[in-house]
Amino acid sequence: MREPMLATALELFPGLTGRGVSVAVIDSGVHPGHDHINAGQLDPGVMVLSDGAVVEGEGVWLDQLGHGTAVTAAIQEKAPEARCIPVRVFREGLKTSAAALIAAIRWSIAQEADLINLSLGSLNTAHRDAFAAVVDEAAAAGIVVVAAYEANGEPCYPGSLPGVVGVDVDWDCPRSACHVRRQGDATIFHASGYPRPIPGVPPRRNLYGSSFAVAQVSGFTARACEALADVGGGGRGSERPDRVRELMCEQLPDHD
Repeated sequence: MREPMLATALELFPGLTGRGVSVAVIDSGVHPGHDHINAGQLDPGVMVLSDGAVVEGEGVWLDQLGHGTAVTAAIQEKAPEARCIPVRVFREGLKTSAAALIAAIRWSIAQEADLINLSLGSLNTAHRDAFAAVVDEAAAAGIVVVAAYEANGEPCYPGSLPGVVGVDVDWDCPRSACHVRRQGDATIFHASGYPRPIPGVPPRRNLYGSSFAVAQVSGFTARACEALADVGGGGRGSERPDRVRELMCEQLPDHD
């Protein structure tokens, strides 16, 4: 099997920064004071409870776990001028419900986000149809969903559904690069599973995993959204997510 050719961040939509693109980051919130976060590019967010209830108010979206902050930092690294909207679904730990995720996606749709970053998902096939329905709602609104394609070798929802930018980890891929691989009828995006490095902290002691592969690809996808807008195709029509994915595939090398 040949090694994948990699497209670096400088080669993917050079000169673009995610300007004019809003990214809903469904995770544990964000800590605006962290060194890796540009707080000026954050919009007020919300917290979504396990029953799907949405809680608004100052400070409800502040990160107490660090995961969402690291995910947001990875997105901002690739697309520094994108606006990030924290949608907090994790509170005491990195666990939530399908109802919370679906409500978080619906809230993001209502905010007219351009892109939804979902670094997690469900392995429970009983939730497939509910996720498929909300993904269709996002697509109809012209919103691109980027999510983890699988977990522990099993399909992850909504990331493995048609119409979603599904992402998997490539541990050998530099953080500045990504590539695509065809798997049957699916097109899977691959990127590094490491977050931005912290000086003095070994990578394996920092947060890592598929969440960060999703975040890297979300950053690149924000660039693609800006590129599509620059060529006059950035409207909110239902064809927009397909055009963004096509543009990504045109720009990225294909690893069979």
